[in-house]
Amino acid sequence: MTRMLLIGPPGSGKGTQAERISDRLGIVAISTGDIFRYNVKEQTPLGVEAKKYMDAGDFVPDSVTNKMVRDRLTEDDTASGFLLDGYPRTVAQVEYLDGILAEKGQSLDVVLQLTADDDELVARLLGRAKETGRSDDTEDVIRHRLELYHTQTEAVVSQYADRGTLTKVDGIGAIDEVTERVLAAIESVKSAS
Repeated sequence: MTRMLLIGPPGSGKGTQAERISDRLGIVAISTGDIFRYNVKEQTPLGVEAKKYMDAGDFVPDSVTNKMVRDRLTEDDTASGFLLDGYPRTVAQVEYLDGILAEKGQSLDVVLQLTADDDELVARLLGRAKETGRSDDTEDVIRHRLELYHTQTEAVVSQYADRGTLTKVDGIGAIDEVTERVLAAIESVKSAS
């Protein structure tokens, strides 16, 4: 069983790598971004609320995000493990996730951080915006999201580093190369425990 987090700045390849890890390890990948975008598209009450924040490049409030993650982690497909992509993003969310897992007598096995240079990420995301037409990927919004990542999510990274559960992986390079680095890092953590 593997319970893990994949952390990284916007555009670092988290979604792509989450899919690949999910397939290789046979665990479900849970992306808060995908869940938010689905709800926005379907215009659910959660989606209407989330869209205001997403369009500005801001994080959706913890109260909304935490409830969504708690509900998702109770589903049957998480029993054999999971990979969280995009959560937790704040120290308060780390504490909330700790509580969810503690209720089940569980903890995280692996926390991976994909690293990449900001200018590389801006170029990647602008390219993706042209290909997919994502309204939340303008240069100003991208730079704002990167700033939020550095000011808020870096505290999450530090917390997991202090616990000794963080492993950093270079997210720059061909997709297959990054996947091999990620899988090697997971294997290294598993064999060390």
